Amino acid sequence: MSDNYPELSGYEPHDSKRPLRSRHLTRLMRIVVVLGLLALVVPGVLTTMRVASTTAANACIVDVARYYPFASSSDARFEFTGPGGLGWQCYAIDRNERETFVTPLGLIPSAPQSGSPGRAI
Repeated sequence: MSDNYPELSGYEPHDSKRPLRSRHLTRLMRIVVVLGLLALVVPGVLTTMRVASTTAANACIVDVARYYPFASSSDARFEFTGPGGLGWQCYAIDRNERETFVTPLGLIPSAPQSGSPGRAI
């Protein structure tokens, strides 16, 4: 650190050999800060994932009912290299448990749009 700001070096200005805080206290403060940041960020990420998953599932149900009315169920899942590219993909599942790609739902799924199946809107 610069000699102009000795208080920023972590040592008391008059005694350059003794640190202001012990290593134990510094390590404890760092752990508390990291835990605090995790406590702020993790709930937001989990909530966002839950909302996206629910929205994708609901949009997929509507799209499967529209384009494949005789399918027994639907499946919406996030894929990195799916048929529609990166993002949520919607599949119709028939009674023999065969999957048919219906439409990409995008990175951030939204309410179903009118358009043709298998085409990004």
